[in-house]
Parts: sequence; C-alpha cells; structure tokens
Amino acid sequence: MSELILKVENVQAKYGDFLAVESASLEVPEGKIVSVIGANGAGKSTLMDTIAGVHKPSAGKIYFKGEDITGMPAEKIVTRGLSLVPQGSRCFIRMTVEDNLIMGSYPKHVRAKAKDSLERVYELFPVLKEKRNDLAGSLSGGQRQMVAVGRALMTNPECILFDEISLGLAPTVIKDIYARIRQINKEGMTVVLVEQDTNRAIRTGEFATVMLKGKTVLAGRSKELGEDEIKAAYFGL
Repeated sequence: MSELILKVENVQAKYGDFLAVESASLEVPEGKIVSVIGANGAGKSTLMDTIAGVHKPSAGKIYFKGEDITGMPAEKIVTRGLSLVPQGSRCFIRMTVEDNLIMGSYPKHVRAKAKDSLERVYELFPVLKEKRNDLAGSLSGGQRQMVAVGRALMTNPECILFDEISLGLAPTVIKDIYARIRQINKEGMTVVLVEQDTNRAIRTGEFATVMLKGKTVLAGRSKELGEDEIKAAYFGL
C-alpha cells in the first residue's frame, strides 16, 4: 500500500454536549480514492470539517503528510495542501463564477499560480468558462457544485475532501462530476469521498471506511470488503 498522506486516530468531536463523532479513525494512502460511507447522521460531515480545521476535535489526533495538524485552523491547513469541498455546493451567490473561483487562490502560497489554476479548472469544467461572468446565484445546482469543486482546486491541494457532493443532483450531473474526480485522481491527487450511496462509493473508491453513529466500524479495500459486508456495517446489522 502507498504511504499514508492522511491519518486520523480516534478523533472525537462535539457540538456543545452533543457527541457528533465518538471515535473515528481513517487511513488515506497517497494518490488513492478513499470512500467514507455512512447513513445520514453518522458523523461523516463533522469528521471532514474536523480534519479540515473547520471544527476542533475534543480528542484524538490528525496527521497530514506526517505533520500533526490536530486543532490547526483551516487557513493554515489549506496551506499544507489539504482542501475541503463542503456539503451543499456553497458559493458566493452575488459574485461571478470567476470571482468565486479566484477566491480559492487567496492563500498567499498559491496566488502566483492563480492564472494557470483557473485555466485548469476551465478545462475540467468548460461550462464554467462559458458562464464565468454570470453570477453564481444564477447557476443550476450542478453548476454551483462545479464552482465549489473548482474553488477548492484553486488552492492546488495534494489531498481533497469531497463531502457528499452528489446530494440533490441529477444523475447525469453526478456522473459528470464523478468523471472529473477520477480524472484529477489519475493526475495524482489524493481524494477522500464522503458518500451515502454505498454502490457508488464501492465503484469509485479503492478503499472504504464505514461510519455508524459517530464511530468508524469497518475499513479496508472496497473489493476485499465486499458489498454485503459494507452494507451490514452501514446499517449496523
């Protein structure tokens, strides 16, 4: 197996007294796609937010490229090469498509490459180039999701976390976005893919981790675990 680029050890995360993630561990080999699967409320999004520095853990450790980034703020984590595409295709709806994308190159370490990064995003998503002067609020849900993915790519990440990017999108749009995810992975980027759809997760990720009620309950190579075993862990059977 490839060297681990991201390692999460027994992370716990709370919202006040509510324990959203009780004990989660995750190993992400460099250059691979790892699917994190679980039902709604399993703690997947909170785990992604915690890894990315949006939410502080109350216990456990997070390592990225061998560095302890536990509790490090998001603006510092992104400079290390780790980026998050949050759930819900979040955009600045009163800004143009291109201005939304350029916001991704705000960190000082990537500003010099902003022009090249922008062209790369437009190559991946030609529709965004066509609509670069349109307000993001005028786009379809799928197009806004493309903007969110493009903005994350503008940070030139080595590892990118996708939090349920297919949620609420049409099947044709999902197919297109997933094709782009596979493409950037083939070019060397490590991908962590949060999904509720077990079939899609198994097809896409070489590795899978299943979460149930705030805990990771199963992990390994997707093909070796098998669909039935993954579904049993998913439902807590």
